[in-house]
Amino acid sequence: MCKFFSFVVDKNNDKHYFDWNQRKQFLLSDPEKYEPDSHASICSFFKLNEDKMNKYEYNPITKTFRIDQENCKACSKLAKKWVQALDFKTIVKPLIVKPIINPFLIEPIKEFTNEDLLVLKKWDSVRVYVGCSVRDSIWDSVGCSVRDSVRDSIWVSIRNSIWDSIWDSIWDSIYAYNSSFFVLEKWYKFETLEPFINPFQSAITLWENGFVPSFDGATWRIHQGKTADVIFSITKEELDLVKI
Repeated sequence: MCKFFSFVVDKNNDKHYFDWNQRKQFLLSDPEKYEPDSHASICSFFKLNEDKMNKYEYNPITKTFRIDQENCKACSKLAKKWVQALDFKTIVKPLIVKPIINPFLIEPIKEFTNEDLLVLKKWDSVRVYVGCSVRDSIWDSVGCSVRDSVRDSIWVSIRNSIWDSIWDSIWDSIYAYNSSFFVLEKWYKFETLEPFINPFQSAITLWENGFVPSFDGATWRIHQGKTADVIFSITKEELDLVKI
């Protein structure tokens, strides 16, 4: 399956893809079932012969360029240069292109302070909504590409250090951090918030400070460092008593 961002190049070196206006329109009405980052959909929409197109994918977050089909070897070099210079606000206006932070590689190691504890309490209050909110607020083709990029960047660091019973709560932090790559006026489940306020900023703040929280249903733990060591723990009952 193609991922964000997909485009095709014809024999005249003309690029074909779906821009922000077209993607917005597909969200409102898409009777032809176009997929914004499908080479087949792009060729169908622009009435191109798919077999004769040069097909490419580029992830602006990881800077990964992929050749899916190449009929002209000279084209890929030009295509890569073009897409690397592309303003992705013209493709997905809410997208923030920035480096991925791996919280387990952050140095120097910081202490978990009372201020951080207050941030954890805020995360505890919204965590239950993060999955459905991020999925429904960010459509799949772009959201999944960013989510997978974040996941893949930290997978090796944590998979052998995190036990299965808390993996779901780690995924919640990944979803929250995923949301930091988008500036949205409103988030699903948080429509009453002021415009352009991210309801999951608490988890993002912890993540970017090198703190990854996990929850097993009774106790919150803060993991840190390359081996995901537990540097702080607090029961849910104790956290509920913390005053903001």
